[in-house]
Amino acid sequence: MDNTKVNLSKYDNSTYNPGAGIVTRTAWFFINAIFFINPLQFSSSVKVILLGLFGATIGKNVVLKPGVNIKYPWNLRLGDNVWIGESVWIDSLAKVEIENNVCISQGALILSGNHNYKKKDFSLIVEEIRIKEGAWIGAKSVVCTGVTCGSHSILTVGSVTSKNLEPYGIYQGNPAKKTRDRIIE
Repeated sequence: MDNTKVNLSKYDNSTYNPGAGIVTRTAWFFINAIFFINPLQFSSSVKVILLGLFGATIGKNVVLKPGVNIKYPWNLRLGDNVWIGESVWIDSLAKVEIENNVCISQGALILSGNHNYKKKDFSLIVEEIRIKEGAWIGAKSVVCTGVTCGSHSILTVGSVTSKNLEPYGIYQGNPAKKTRDRIIE
């Protein structure tokens, strides 16, 4: 057995490029705190304008509920008719693409960053996330780094996926397993 241990004093995030300078990141920090994370209900149209000013690509009829936390909007693409529920955290260290007619329910976590537990320095891993047309991410569920949620797939309440979801599949549990097919009438 190898006695090598993690040494967080060796952690070095200097190779990560957040995609914007310190002034933009600082400005976003305050806008995010005031208009997004804040539990008061600001109009979705105001939030959409602010996201666009910070480089997000936003479709039509996007609904953003109170308490939504978005790490870096310049790494975010939202399609048409997207609904993002209360207290959703989109940790967009890498690109996060959410296509048309997607529902992300309350308290869900979309995590495009993670750490390499096999490395002594616990190095950062960032990979894109894609949530395809018509998918539904259930309340308190987690979509991990590098996952694609297939068209019209469902990740049920409280489930965690670190693997891709097949189109029209319904996934449940931790780790999420396919339990059945989604049939839309």
